[in-house]
Amino acid sequence: MFTLLFTILTFIVFGKLLIFAIKASWGIARILVTVIFLPLALIALVVAGIIYLAVPLLLIAGVVSFVKTHN
Repeated sequence: MFTLLFTILTFIVFGKLLIFAIKASWGIARILVTVIFLPLALIALVVAGIIYLAVPLLLIAGVVSFVKTHN
C-alpha cells in the first residue's frame, strides 16, 4: 500500500517539476529569440541587401511589442 502511495506521489511531484521546467525553458527561449536572434536576423538582412524586408519586420516587431506592453 505504501509503495502504491509513494509511486503516485512521486509521479505528482515530478510531473509538477516537469511542467515547471517546460515553462521555464519556454520563457528562456522567448527571451533569447527576442534579445539575440531577432536583432541578428535584422542585421543580417540589412547586410545582405534585403532592407525592403528588414524594415517591415522591424515595424511589425515594434508594433507588437508596443501593443503587448501597453495592454
